[in-house]
Amino acid sequence: MAAQSYDVIVIGAGPGGYVAAIRAAQLGLKTCVVEREHLGGICLNWGCIPTKALLRSSEVFHLMERAKDFGLKAENIGYDLAAVVKRSRGVAKQLSSGIGHLMKKNKIDVVMGEASIPAKGKVSVKTEKGTQDLTAKHIVLATGARARELPGLEADGDLVWTYKHALDPVRMPKKLLVIGSGAIGIEFASFYNTLGAETTVVEVMDRVLPVEDAEISAFAKKSFVKQGMKIMEKAMVKKLDKGKGKVTAHIEVGGKVEKHDFDTVISAVGIVGNVEGLGLEELGVKVDRTHVVTDEYCRTGVDGLYAIGDIAGAPWLAHKASHEGVMVAELIAGKHAHPVKPESIAGCTYCQPQVASVGYTEAKAKELGYDIKVGRFPFIGNGKAIALGEAEGMVKTIFDAKTGELLGAHMVGAEVTELIQGYVVGRQLETTEEDLMNTVFPHPTLSEMMHESVLDAFDRVIHI
Repeated sequence: MAAQSYDVIVIGAGPGGYVAAIRAAQLGLKTCVVEREHLGGICLNWGCIPTKALLRSSEVFHLMERAKDFGLKAENIGYDLAAVVKRSRGVAKQLSSGIGHLMKKNKIDVVMGEASIPAKGKVSVKTEKGTQDLTAKHIVLATGARARELPGLEADGDLVWTYKHALDPVRMPKKLLVIGSGAIGIEFASFYNTLGAETTVVEVMDRVLPVEDAEISAFAKKSFVKQGMKIMEKAMVKKLDKGKGKVTAHIEVGGKVEKHDFDTVISAVGIVGNVEGLGLEELGVKVDRTHVVTDEYCRTGVDGLYAIGDIAGAPWLAHKASHEGVMVAELIAGKHAHPVKPESIAGCTYCQPQVASVGYTEAKAKELGYDIKVGRFPFIGNGKAIALGEAEGMVKTIFDAKTGELLGAHMVGAEVTELIQGYVVGRQLETTEEDLMNTVFPHPTLSEMMHESVLDAFDRVIHI
């Protein structure tokens, strides 16, 4: 039987993969998607979306506990963890089903199975019915990544969890250890801490949320501690001793090893790319620390083979993967493609309070040799924030003192994951401080703080 032939085969149906397939189909290319597990990938099924559904529940719970602050009465506040998880899984299922609809709408063939690339332009898929051979002039790798597991800290789904276990928990933790304070670790720490778990976060770096601006990290830490979290920085979990219903963690901090008991551990120490079993080495594809090495257009160096999303390296974000998917499809179709600029990709963390950023941190801007101007504006100076009962937070902006270029923006507080897009657009349009200062921001809104932060950088702030 002759192999089915396509213009484009996309391996992996996460955000980057399915977006690449849709854009390729829109451009008139005969397209096929190969997926081994579920449409939508980790993001829709076990990452971004279900996590945000859980966090929304904890946010509402937090507000209910503060009912008195708003002149309301809410007594005997509680939650049903199984129902919270059920809602989260339902949201994920709804969106995953939507991807199937988009595939049909755009006349994209979907083959469920395990893919490998035996030779250039060829894809072999192990399906439930046997092996299916496909060919294409262009192949896009979008196989994503999975949780990194360190020796001695392996997950078992009972006492030690990965993000997947934490999304569908076997119980509500009473005493929780979270290893790693990146976005994934802090989001789960925030969720379980809000619902009442006694939560400890261990971070090997010198501060939580280490990729964020140091000032924002410090602000966030202060808030986490105020909420009852224990934060251990410059600390490392050396090993875990599992007992009956408990785990003893050996934590090295300040040159000494301390022992602490927990009933649950969540390991969030990074990710590794899904590069195994694809046949990449035989093809001559360069892989560096489980991630495929590409140029700015996601080309692997092997003619007709591209890699996008988490498998292609940092930043490990769904929106970066989606943009790369569009770019690669347009490149294949002969269109003018726009490469991703990592420093213009926003990062969002949906903890309580939220954290969002784009561009350079203050330290990075100085390291790069910029003469900078820095502006700050606190939530307490904003009428809408006070009216919302969300007066804890800050907006920080960094400009090139010589050109007025917006180098970076960093926020912590309510809804900053929505606000950050204003600065993302500003950077894309190469906006200067003058453009931002002359823009009329609506009142009363949280966005006014963005304006005031810019004004503050140039000694023109009004409301502080």
